[in-house]
Amino acid sequence: MNYIEQLKTASKKYKSIVCMGLDPLIDRIPVEKGSIKEKIVFFYEEILNRVIQKGDYPGAVKPNYAYYAQYGFEGLEALFKIIELYKSQDIPVILDAKRGDISTTAAAYARECFDFFKADAVTLAPYMGYDSISPFVNNFPGKGYYILCKTSNKTSADFQDILTDDKPVFIHAAKKIVEWHASGMGAVAGATFPEQLNEISEVFIDSGKEIPLLLPGIGSQGGDLKEVITILKKYPDINIHRINSSSGINYAYREYTDMDFADAAVEALKKLNSEINEIIN
Repeated sequence: MNYIEQLKTASKKYKSIVCMGLDPLIDRIPVEKGSIKEKIVFFYEEILNRVIQKGDYPGAVKPNYAYYAQYGFEGLEALFKIIELYKSQDIPVILDAKRGDISTTAAAYARECFDFFKADAVTLAPYMGYDSISPFVNNFPGKGYYILCKTSNKTSADFQDILTDDKPVFIHAAKKIVEWHASGMGAVAGATFPEQLNEISEVFIDSGKEIPLLLPGIGSQGGDLKEVITILKKYPDINIHRINSSSGINYAYREYTDMDFADAAVEALKKLNSEINEIIN
């Protein structure tokens, strides 16, 4: 099963296009005993156990490499274990590593992401051109490769909105994604910029290619869910896209104060799934 098929299968099986970010911050993890590795693994394993128990699943998960690497070897060991746990439930795992380097280095990064961590997909930065992308695509066909196109952060405009040939850089990036396209190649497009998201979507839809979107920015960053889904419904198959929520699910216990952290996380996930499916239908 290639990555596009994985996305479609998971979406239909779990009735979800939510991507649950898995971004550990030790000072927010309400687990008192154990090493850093043990606390992180316990936190996300308990959430997964509750997901299974209650039957409210995400359509993918996205551990951010930096959140684990900040804790050194213990954090990276936790990342390895968490990827293994979530893959065991046939949940697509997107390793948010934002790699981008010359071809030989990119090949080494690709082996790390796919051979070592065994992720299903990875996020990639295109600034250095196709040399930095091709080792992922050519050496690991059937995987997923999300190219940064229009990111959700406030200062993304510093470079991504610069006009060249009367088009912003993010549109040139979108067109390169179409040009470079292989099965599984998608784009990161922030939910915080619906107008730009719509422009990018027009490029992808007109191409006739299946280009999955990874959409950060819903929740704390202020992205509007209805606007985003209105755009996604223009695509032939909405099941290939994923709307990301990280802290809003991970640390939902701070909102649902009468629940433990795992129940609260699944409640937040269930609520987001319901809101999305209600808008879609």
